[in-house]
Amino acid sequence: MSMAEFKGKVKNIQDTPFGYTLSVIGGKWKMVIMYLLAEGQTVRFNDLKRQIGAITYKTLSSQLKELEADGMVIRTEYPQIPPKVEYSLTDKAMNLLPVLEGLCEWGVKYSNIGPR
Repeated sequence: MSMAEFKGKVKNIQDTPFGYTLSVIGGKWKMVIMYLLAEGQTVRFNDLKRQIGAITYKTLSSQLKELEADGMVIRTEYPQIPPKVEYSLTDKAMNLLPVLEGLCEWGVKYSNIGPR
């Protein structure tokens, strides 16, 4: 299914596959989190926080919960003291990585960052 199939029929963007995709990965931090999880496979909460830097603990926690609820992130909690929690991408999220890679390639092409 493509965007062309919805041409002239869209009353509300949320009612399209595009709208669903935006609801899952939209916002300031979700794609950043997914990028870092794809790079690191399994990452602990504090490591994510350290790698992102400008995100608050509350926002990171909230974004991870939303990604988990949407089936994009697996949260693994280990019963130890201090508590250890790790995050990784689900198969559903892994299927989205080529789209994120395409966004990265677009950024390489049209920015002054990266190889030409």
